[in-house]
Amino acid sequence: MNAEALIAAARARGLRLASAESCTGGLVAAAVTEAPGASAVFDMGVVTYSNEMKTALLGVLPDTLKAHGAVSEEVAAEMAAGARARSGADIAVSVTGIAGPGGSEHKPEGRVCFGLAQAGDVTVETVEFGALGRTAVRRAARDHALALLARAVEAAQP
Repeated sequence: MNAEALIAAARARGLRLASAESCTGGLVAAAVTEAPGASAVFDMGVVTYSNEMKTALLGVLPDTLKAHGAVSEEVAAEMAAGARARSGADIAVSVTGIAGPGGSEHKPEGRVCFGLAQAGDVTVETVEFGALGRTAVRRAARDHALALLARAVEAAQP
């Protein structure tokens, strides 16, 4: 589903959307808002690259960051929940990961964690895109986040 179809589907169901991004640096919000009519459904896109801003703007708990690190499903869940709560959106997606170059044995380049918050429910998943290079990982993460939003919108009752 492209951004125009996502916007049309969200509009038909009366849904508002939001995003919270780290490694994608706003690519998800840019993709959605590039399509005409985005303002009818897109409430907020926030980029929180630093841990301090994840805490200040999205309410990610410092203890969660300390225990799990920024690239974790736990942080992705709190980012998505925070974006949804702060924006008033019906569905919020979050992205946090290691685009590269680099990484570690425990958190390799290309690992991206996603969160999806809707109606009191937050789901998370991790995708290992691999060491595709920074640009390719960021684009793949953007596309995956948009697909998560699209599936959530399609599953919502009109």
